[in-house]
Amino acid sequence: MLIRRVGRQRGNRLVAESYVYAYPRPMVTVDAVVFCGDGANRRVALIRRRNEPFAGRWALPGGFVDMDESLEHAVARELAEETGLRGIALRQLHAFGDPGRDPRGRNICVAYVGETDTAAPLRAADDAAEAAWHPVDALPPLAFDHGNIVAMALERIEE
Repeated sequence: MLIRRVGRQRGNRLVAESYVYAYPRPMVTVDAVVFCGDGANRRVALIRRRNEPFAGRWALPGGFVDMDESLEHAVARELAEETGLRGIALRQLHAFGDPGRDPRGRNICVAYVGETDTAAPLRAADDAAEAAWHPVDALPPLAFDHGNIVAMALERIEE
C-alpha cells in the first residue's frame, strides 16, 4: 500500500521521486558457498565475523545488496571483499527467508555456490576478522542458518 509520493518539481519536470510504503521492507543479503577439493578433502571458505550479530563466529562470506547492484554483482563483491577470492563461477543456490534467521530483523538471503580447483590463500578484510578453508565434515558452529546453507550446497554439488 502506497502512503505518499514524494517529489520535487523543477519547472514542468519532476526531478526526484520516491515512495514511502505502509509496510516494512525486508533486508536483502547474499552469501557465497565456495568449495575446494572433493570427497574427504572437500573444504569450504568461511570468515570469522568482526561485527555483531555473531561477532567472532564463523560464517559464509556475504552481506547486504546495495540498492544499485545486481545479486550477482553483490555476491562477487562480498566474496572478494571478505576473502580476496575473485573470478569464482557462482550459481544461485536458493533463497533463505525464515523470519527468525537474523536477529537484526527480517532478512531474505540469496545464496550462491561455486567451486575452485585449488585452495587459494584467503585474505580477510572488510567485515571479516579472519578467513580460512574448513573441512566440510568438521565445521565449527556457524552464524545465522549458514549450516543449513552449506548442507544444501553440498547436496547440490554432489548431485
